[in-house]
Amino acid sequence: MDSDQVNGRAQGTGRRALLGAAVLGAGGAVLGLPGAARAAGTRTAGHGGRGLKSLPKPAVIGHRGASGYRPEHTFGSYELALDLGADIVEAGDLVPTKDGHLVCRHEPEIGGTTDVAAHPEFAGRRTTKVLDGVPTTGWFTEDFTLAELKTLRAVERIPANRPHNTLYDGRWEIPTFEEVLKWQDEQTRKRGRQVWIYPETKHPTYFRKLGLGLEERVAKLLRKYDKDGRNSPVILQSFEPSSIQRLNQLVDNPLVVLLSSAGSRPYDFVEANDPRTVADLVTPKGLREIAGYAQGIGPTLDLVIPKNADGTLAEPTTLVSDAHKVGLLLHPYTLRNENPFLPAEYRKGGAADAYGDVFGAFKRYFATGIDGVFTDNADTGVLARADFLKG
Repeated sequence: MDSDQVNGRAQGTGRRALLGAAVLGAGGAVLGLPGAARAAGTRTAGHGGRGLKSLPKPAVIGHRGASGYRPEHTFGSYELALDLGADIVEAGDLVPTKDGHLVCRHEPEIGGTTDVAAHPEFAGRRTTKVLDGVPTTGWFTEDFTLAELKTLRAVERIPANRPHNTLYDGRWEIPTFEEVLKWQDEQTRKRGRQVWIYPETKHPTYFRKLGLGLEERVAKLLRKYDKDGRNSPVILQSFEPSSIQRLNQLVDNPLVVLLSSAGSRPYDFVEANDPRTVADLVTPKGLREIAGYAQGIGPTLDLVIPKNADGTLAEPTTLVSDAHKVGLLLHPYTLRNENPFLPAEYRKGGAADAYGDVFGAFKRYFATGIDGVFTDNADTGVLARADFLKG
């Protein structure tokens, strides 16, 4: 446990406590965590509102903001996502600094998303680390203080696909999670509607081993800004189930387990010698376990509709109905406008930066009954939803 963890968080959540007692069972033990059961009824139901039930279906989630049009995880990207109609903004992927602050970057390695390489004073920070078992070379947030990171500026991560976004390179700094929470309140007042955010704990096992545990820091800030209730407009997500289980002990926010390809293993499973893969987690048994400590799953789109050998879409799996049967919502990821990211039958030409028939792709995925989708292009998603709902 980190020094800033709030001790004795024994209060219960009611619904999650009961689900955890009935369903989680050995799941918590496998990951080395206590069971999810907590004393029910000792916390309020949230901070007003209807929580997840207030969101439209299917919800349009701005993936790292409006990253199809602006460098990702910047306030420019986040605000544009709201301007374009996103119901929720993924703000942001959370990684720590050397001095323990949480900042919003896609990965702790920032060589591809900032101008750090242009700063000679930081040339000596470039190094190679093993990140979730993969040797990775670059500059890492945990080697910088917040003050040092604030001297950097964001740049477009995939300029080959988004050359026009490079126009905005250098315009915005790296936001902190605390700044995002304040921004959320400001935007809610400004726009006259509740702004939702969807932060993710990135590589939590890796950072915990460095003494920079993420979950306690997230919980501390959510409590500080009174956003730790079950109806709070902050959905928390992670690719590591143990991180979501840990958050379930610390806060009452809606929680979502992210799921990568069927044959992959969450890295906390690798560390715990748990042999299960994502394929095991998307079985009815695996989904029942997840429902014991989370309210949803965020699967890759291929788990909803697999691809044939030629890259075209096959028939949908039963994942949507199986998840709904145990009360889990589904927010799959990620729909993008550009050709390389679309199923083969929806591509138009071969240009890496050209748009394909993304409206057709949205329609196919919406037809499965998903509860929402992450997209880099919120305006496209909003139009596609309107088309779908009209029939």
